[in-house]
Amino acid sequence: MATHALGTTGLQVSRLGLGLAALGRPGYINLGHAEDLARDYSVATMEQHAHSVLDAAWAGGVRYFDAARSYGRAEQFLGNWLRLRQISPAEVTVGSKWGYTYTANWQVEAEKHEVKDHSLPVLQRQWQESQTHLSPYLRLYQIHSATLDSGVLTNTPVLTELARLKREGLFIGLSLSGPQQADTLRRAFPLRIEGVRLFDAVQATWNLLEPSTGEALQEARQAGLGVIVKEALANGRLSPRNSEPAVIEPLTRQAQRLATTVDALALAAALAQPWADVVLSGAAAVEQIESNLKALDVAWDEEAATALFSLAEAPEIYWQTRGALPWN
Repeated sequence: MATHALGTTGLQVSRLGLGLAALGRPGYINLGHAEDLARDYSVATMEQHAHSVLDAAWAGGVRYFDAARSYGRAEQFLGNWLRLRQISPAEVTVGSKWGYTYTANWQVEAEKHEVKDHSLPVLQRQWQESQTHLSPYLRLYQIHSATLDSGVLTNTPVLTELARLKREGLFIGLSLSGPQQADTLRRAFPLRIEGVRLFDAVQATWNLLEPSTGEALQEARQAGLGVIVKEALANGRLSPRNSEPAVIEPLTRQAQRLATTVDALALAAALAQPWADVVLSGAAAVEQIESNLKALDVAWDEEAATALFSLAEAPEIYWQTRGALPWN
């Protein structure tokens, strides 16, 4: 995979990246997550497993990796892997996120797996924690799931601190979540602190079931922000693990026609969007990342677009369904 610049940042990224949400903690909402980890949740085993997936991603040309403070030990696993493999900071781009605290205590079942808090003390604490695990690799730091109702986009102390970090050479981004992603993004990307645009990149959910952010992402890309697509497989709903006939049957027909896998086809739909700089794989097993990488060779065409864009759900329905997925 060739690399290219993320928006106007100059950071070099691959078309496909790897997000570590499913690799850094025992519990997650991806369909079949327990089977991906063979139900062996010891820290040592999970780190070895994560390193195997990271090795396969690297061998396939992945050069952008994405973590978060709330992804359990994802930052630790990723930082250890980068140092063990003696990867130069110049060879890779690493992003992470702040704003959620992991609270599951390494349990699959927990009353709360993560707690959201976009306050200044959390930013200051988590920035130090992220640096501990990922320095000197960490280049992009993102607000985790910024929303209008969280108030983070009007929190002057937080925005001022992010601007300070940006002046010191860090790139600043935000990730989005929920049915109002587009509204949040349109509020965020024009923000300026002392005349300088604050945000360098945005990470948003976009997939065949939830494509509602497309127009806003195009606007952000035209404004110079890098665009990272997350949840392109809808937490497994756009994979063979989904049993919904209305979704899996048309996906399977088009995948067979184009001689590819269902997951690669869904990722190819995101890769085909002209505003997408990076599309994240959320692979939790070596065979998954190897299958995901086939997306780069899919000959996405008008027939596939016509057949599959009809799968789109109303944003409220999509996010309600996502919110009901079990942590497994």
